[in-house]
Amino acid sequence: MIFKVLYQKLQEEAPVREHTSSLYLEADSIQDAREKLSERNINIEYIHALDGAHLAYEKRSENFELESL
Repeated sequence: MIFKVLYQKLQEEAPVREHTSSLYLEADSIQDAREKLSERNINIEYIHALDGAHLAYEKRSENFELESL
């Protein structure tokens, strides 16, 4: 399954919408996605599972690039 992860670039940074970044990754579950990202120094705000029309919409975005972890 493909997940969209919203995060702050620094772990100690408070969530601010204007500074939120996103990435896309393939994982078996939200917990698996968190484990794959555990070594990065980021503050994960939200992990959203993408499927169907939502996934198709995100794939049309110029920022869609699946992370390989």
